[in-house]
Amino acid sequence: QVELVESGGGLVQAGGSLRLSCPASGRTFSRNVMGWFRQAPGKEREFVAAISRSGGSTLYADSVKGRFTIFRDNVKNTVYLQMNSLKPEDTAVYYCAAGDILVGVATRYSYWGQGTQVTVSS
Repeated sequence: QVELVESGGGLVQAGGSLRLSCPASGRTFSRNVMGWFRQAPGKEREFVAAISRSGGSTLYADSVKGRFTIFRDNVKNTVYLQMNSLKPEDTAVYYCAAGDILVGVATRYSYWGQGTQVTVSS
């Protein structure tokens, strides 16, 4: 069992930055691939970024490449999502998730947080 709690969301103007955090408890954090997903109103949940157990490999959705960075601290048991150059279309509830394979498929992640709202104004 893994418990995840996201924080760091909020309201920001277009072009601004936010950093999301997701500390994990339960199963040894370093055993999990970690991912970030998001869901906008009326849309399906979509993949944002993922990171391998060691942090040595990352995967990004095309829509966020070059703007978002995922990283993790296996001592603090926390995964982060640094979001720069935010756009109104980034507005969504952002979820962190724990899984076993570095992929951008939500069904491959077994544990999910409750989500944090990110709103980008134009």
